[in-house]
Amino acid sequence: MAIVARLRNVVIDCPDPLALARFYAAVGGGTPVAEDDDWVVLRVPEGPRLGFQRVAGYTPPEWPRADRNPQQFHLDFDAGSTWEEVDAAHEKVLALGARPLDLEDREKKDFQVYADPAGHPFCLCRIP
Repeated sequence: MAIVARLRNVVIDCPDPLALARFYAAVGGGTPVAEDDDWVVLRVPEGPRLGFQRVAGYTPPEWPRADRNPQQFHLDFDAGSTWEEVDAAHEKVLALGARPLDLEDREKKDFQVYADPAGHPFCLCRIP
């Protein structure tokens, strides 16, 4: 089947595009490029291009509530094949400003859920 178009960006709404792009650059690599105060692009090495756009009156999702600003999307990051590697990544994302949302049952699920500084959920995943 022929494609219609190639994916260009995953765009993330937020109150401060440069700050959130810097957070994700620290997590997944790349260098944020601010095109203006309202739009920043992050080219993740060997990954997707992420766009961050300023939204006035931004309200973050409330994970896992589906009745108020559902999660909308989330990003998954491979954090290593051992729980020691995931634990090290856990400490680093907390130091960058993430906050834990769900750290339960990680052995059963192989992932842990966090909120980025703007409130979007993302996961640190163990590679089985």
